[in-house]
Amino acid sequence: MYKIISPREAAALIKDGDCIAVNSFLALSNPEILHDALYERFVETGSPKDLRLFCAAGFGAWDENRFADRYIKAGAVREIVAGHYNSMPTAIQMALSNKIEAYCLPLGALSQTIRAAAAGKDWLLSEVGIGIFADPRIDTCALNTISKKELVSVREFEGKEYLLYKTPEIDIAFIKGTTVDPNGNISFEKEYLTVDALAMAQAVKRRNGKVIVQVERVSHEFARPRNVIVPGILVDAVVVHDRRADEADIPAHLKDDYNPALSGDIHVPATHMDYFVNKLSTTKNRKTENGDMTADIIGERAAGELCAGQIVNIGIGIPEMVGKYASKQGKLKDIAITVEAGGVGGLPAPGVAFGATIGADMISDMASQFDFYDGGGLDICFLGGLEADMHGNVNAHKLAGGYAGIGGFANITYATKTIVFCMSFNTKRLIAARENGKIVIKQEGTVPKFKKEISAISFSGKNALKRGQRVLYVTERCVFELTADGLKLKEVYNGIDEEKQIQELLDFKC
Repeated sequence: MYKIISPREAAALIKDGDCIAVNSFLALSNPEILHDALYERFVETGSPKDLRLFCAAGFGAWDENRFADRYIKAGAVREIVAGHYNSMPTAIQMALSNKIEAYCLPLGALSQTIRAAAAGKDWLLSEVGIGIFADPRIDTCALNTISKKELVSVREFEGKEYLLYKTPEIDIAFIKGTTVDPNGNISFEKEYLTVDALAMAQAVKRRNGKVIVQVERVSHEFARPRNVIVPGILVDAVVVHDRRADEADIPAHLKDDYNPALSGDIHVPATHMDYFVNKLSTTKNRKTENGDMTADIIGERAAGELCAGQIVNIGIGIPEMVGKYASKQGKLKDIAITVEAGGVGGLPAPGVAFGATIGADMISDMASQFDFYDGGGLDICFLGGLEADMHGNVNAHKLAGGYAGIGGFANITYATKTIVFCMSFNTKRLIAARENGKIVIKQEGTVPKFKKEISAISFSGKNALKRGQRVLYVTERCVFELTADGLKLKEVYNGIDEEKQIQELLDFKC
């Protein structure tokens, strides 16, 4: 039977060494009050310590003073398993300095392991991850030398190779909803995502753990059954917090003043998308230097690959510009865009609101969305990349001296029919512009992104060729295509000198 308790009482339910699963997608659906209460208890008492954190996506807000980063920094955590680290500045800093154990696995696989754990399974078999860093024959999922666990292994079954992913053993679930009804049923009407709340709660109850839910209101009316995301039979504790009370303390770009276009309370027609994108208070505006139009050039060219009737995924960063130009070109009404966090239809929200969807037709659980992706449901996807090599391999997760994390990248690229990587030819001080119908490189970047060899593999060109996928690499000056002979130059933009501005800058022939 659930109880409505204070944040301090909720934090007291957590024991030393517990595994806490956070039901969030980066900054979205993140139960901040539960994180704050845990931090305060640890600072006051030194407990709970030696915590293990599990999150299929990530659980940060690009701010070391928010969410779990606070008690990670304080020393309460010894291990993290997540699909993405870029939003958690303290977590990644401590991981790379060998102060905590840390592992990064494909987001879709992690999401599906939660559901597998709920079903009483100790493992998940998936072809996603074979031939890239998650494959122990290629690289490692560990971020540092103190992380020794073998969370992934190779198995062969009926003549096919799979990766076996161990399912998490979760003791505590941190979940954020909107309303609790008299029976403890939790609805999410003001949340932009459900992530994997139900499966997570089920997985916790398998181990007789505690499901702790943060809501903003208590209702004396029973919820409509179809609207319940987590039933009261799975809920142990509810913490009620009116998020409007803390609005003054929240940074401007993260103010959560409830956007009905993101929760699904209002539907947004394609003709109004630009208005709602510009209206988002949770969006950071992309900064451009000295009139640099690199992202716009790439986004406009990449959007040219869209065709009516396609089911699409658009990633964060430069690929966000594809949605902008699809809107300008009037293509949004003829395609269906999806987001790995669960949105179907509408347009992905940009910046720190990524994961939410403006005007979605449906918002599913995350694991179900990845089922669709793994099964080949996407016609085309647009993703970024840190670097690419002569064989068409792409590194999207491992920075020089840093670590971004793989996120949904591995699952999205696994079975999509056409993959379009949106990445600049080089970076650091690159300035590109459009002038009189031509592309002008006003200043070259100092760091190449297309190389003979790359430091990590997030996408395997070899595997893509085996699966018959079409793969393009769209830059601000040219387009490469993956062929049986590796990366080949497919298109040079008007105004670009092929020899001087492409071939001479590569350390391989294409």
